[in-house]
Amino acid sequence: MDKKEILKLTNAICKNTLMETLEIEYTDVGEDFLTASMPVSPKVYQPDGVLHGGATAALAESVGSAAVFVLNKNPKAIVRGIEISANHLKSVQSGYVHATARPINLGKTIQLWEIKVEDDAQQLISMCKLTTYTRYKE
Repeated sequence: MDKKEILKLTNAICKNTLMETLEIEYTDVGEDFLTASMPVSPKVYQPDGVLHGGATAALAESVGSAAVFVLNKNPKAIVRGIEISANHLKSVQSGYVHATARPINLGKTIQLWEIKVEDDAQQLISMCKLTTYTRYKE
């Protein structure tokens, strides 16, 4: 499957999910990464008008979990995020944030991911770490 097909499939499975609600779109994929973008608007603000850390964490967990599925290339994989941590370094009020997940360790059932969230100017907004659990349908 080529890059365009992978992104189309990954975006298609987001219908009627939190990813659709937050307008998360998978935008780039490579041998060892997956990138997703999310618009920053009042929909994802905290009360003082900047990007909510929970929305950032949802973006990070979404791209990290999807990366397991995409890089695993196994349609029988069922992926769950089991732990996430996020260090929020800079606030954002507009534009988009872009999260790129890269593996730190890819075990058969447990994977560890680094997810960098950047703004449109490629400034680091948040640094996240996600642990995922993968099992397989029979």
